[in-house]
Amino acid sequence: MIAILIILAAIVLLVVGYVTYGSWLAKQWGIDPTRKTPAVEMEDGVDYVAAKPVVLMGHHFSSIAGAGPINGPIQASVFGWVPVFLWCVVGGIFFGGLQDFGSLFASVRHGGKSVGEIIKDSMGERAKKLFILFALLVLIMVIASFVNVVAGTFASEATGFTTGAVTGNETTAMVSVLFIVLAVIYGLLTNRVGMKTVPATIIGIVGIVAAVVVGLNCGLALSRNTWIVLIGVYIAVASLIPVWIMLQPRDYLSSFLLYGMMAVAVVGIFFSAFTGDKTAQFELPAFTGWTTSLGGMFPALFITVACGACSGFHALISTGTSSKQLASEKDAKAIGYGSMLIESALGVVSVIAVGMVFKRYTAGEFGSPAVAFATGIASMFSLDSASGVYNVVYTLLTLAVSVFALTSLDTGTRLSRFMFSELFLKEGEATWRDAASPVRKFLAHPLVGTTFMVVVGCYLGGMSLSAIWGLFGAANQLLAGLALMAVAAWLGEVGKNNKMFYVPMVFMLAATLTFLVIKIKSLATLCAAGTEWGNWFQLVIAVAMVVLALFLIVEGVRTFSKQAKSKAKA
Repeated sequence: MIAILIILAAIVLLVVGYVTYGSWLAKQWGIDPTRKTPAVEMEDGVDYVAAKPVVLMGHHFSSIAGAGPINGPIQASVFGWVPVFLWCVVGGIFFGGLQDFGSLFASVRHGGKSVGEIIKDSMGERAKKLFILFALLVLIMVIASFVNVVAGTFASEATGFTTGAVTGNETTAMVSVLFIVLAVIYGLLTNRVGMKTVPATIIGIVGIVAAVVVGLNCGLALSRNTWIVLIGVYIAVASLIPVWIMLQPRDYLSSFLLYGMMAVAVVGIFFSAFTGDKTAQFELPAFTGWTTSLGGMFPALFITVACGACSGFHALISTGTSSKQLASEKDAKAIGYGSMLIESALGVVSVIAVGMVFKRYTAGEFGSPAVAFATGIASMFSLDSASGVYNVVYTLLTLAVSVFALTSLDTGTRLSRFMFSELFLKEGEATWRDAASPVRKFLAHPLVGTTFMVVVGCYLGGMSLSAIWGLFGAANQLLAGLALMAVAAWLGEVGKNNKMFYVPMVFMLAATLTFLVIKIKSLATLCAAGTEWGNWFQLVIAVAMVVLALFLIVEGVRTFSKQAKSKAKA
C-alpha cells in the first residue's frame, strides 16, 4: 500500500506544480503564442522543421529520458525512498523544470541557437567559448558512455540472424534496427506522402508491436566491436540528415514505449498491493542514513539522481534540437516543463520498482539498475520468474530501456555537431558557409565536427572505461548549474524576472563543485599510489571541468553585478 501512496503523492504534486508554478513562469517570461518561432521563420527542411506538438513532445521526452531517470534514482535508493522522492518532486518542479523550460524559451528567442549563444548575449564571447568547450567535453562523455552501454546491450557471441532461442541482446538489437526502419517510413508518410498524424501513428504503433514480435523470435547477432562501428556510422548519419527523416519520427515512436513502460509500472504497483504473497511487496526503508556507500547525502544524492530531478543534458536538447522544431511558443511549457515533470514521475516509479527487490539489489544480485528496474516491475505481477507474464513484462521493460539509450545517443551527436560549428563561427556568421577564414570554414563544417566527436566518442566507448560514466554524473549536473546561470543572466539582461533561478543555480553549482573537489582529492591519492590510466583520465577531466566552471562562474558574477548596478542607477 505504501507504494500506491508514494506514486499518487508524486502525481498530485507534479500536476499541481505544472499547473501553478509552470503557468507562473510562462507569465513572468512573457510567452507569446502570436510570435513566430525559429522553426517557422527559419525553416530549412534539415534542422529547422516545425513539428506538431505531440511529435515534438515525443522527441523531446525520449531524448531527455534515456536510461537516466531509471539508473540515477535506483542508485540513490540506498539513502531510502524519502530523500529520492523529495528530490525528484521538488527538484523536478523548481530545478529541472525551470532549467528545461527556461532554456527552451531562451533558445527560441535566440533563433534556436545553443546555450553558448545565449551566454554570449549577456556574458560575452569569451564566456560563450568556455561554455561550448565545457559542453563538448560533456557530450564526448555522453557519446562514449552510451556507445559503451548500447554496444554491450546489443553484443552477442553468435554472428548473423538467429531464430528460435533468441537471447535478450539479440532481441534488443533486432528491435532497435527495426525501429530505425519504422522511423524512416513514418517520416516519409507524414512529410512526403502527406498522411495525417493520427493514421500514421496507428501504423507506427502497429509497426512497433510487429517489431517486438519479430525481435522475440528472430535476433540480430554481432560482436561488440562490430556494433561500435555500426553505431558510430548510424549516429554520424543521423546527425547530418534532415531531422524529419530520423530524429523526429524515431523519438516520437519510441516515446510510446516509454509511456507504455510507465503505464505497466503503475498497473503493477496497484496490482501488487492487493495480491498478498503472490507478488513482490515494497521493502525499501524510508531513510537509511545521511552517509551510505555513495558518500554523504550532500552532495552524492543530488549528483546521483541526475535526470530524475535536474540534468544539464536537457538544456542542450532544449536549445539544440527542440527549439528548432517548436511551432508555437504556447507549446513551450508542455514540452519544456511538462516533459521534465513526467521524467520526475518516472524517477519515482524507478524507486518503487527497486523497492520491490531492494534486498536483492543491495546484495548485488543485479548487474545494472536497468535489470533491477525490469525485475522489480515484473515481480509486481508474479514472483515466479518462469511464468509467462513475468517474462513478457521483463523482456519489454529491458527492451524499452535499451531503445532509449540509443535515442539519447543520436540526439547527443546532433547536438555536438551544432556546438562544434558554433565554436569556430564569429559574429554575423550563421553557418560554415559564411565563415570568412578558410580554416574556420573547414572546422565549422558539419562533417568535421560530426567526424571528430563520433570518432573520439566511439574510441573511448570501445575502451569500456567505467571512469567515463563515473564522471558523467558530475559533469551533467555542473552543466545544469551553468545553464541555469546562462538563462538567468539573459533574462536579467532583457529586463525579465530571473530571481527564481538564483537558489537552484547556486545549489547545483555548490553540489557539483563539492563533489568534484572530493573526487579530485581521492583521485590524486590513487594516482600517487599507482599509474592506472583510468585514474589519471578521471583526474585530468575532473580538474578541467572545475577550471572551466570557475572561469564561467566568475564571468557570471560579473554579469549579475553589472546588471544590479544598472538597475540601481535606473
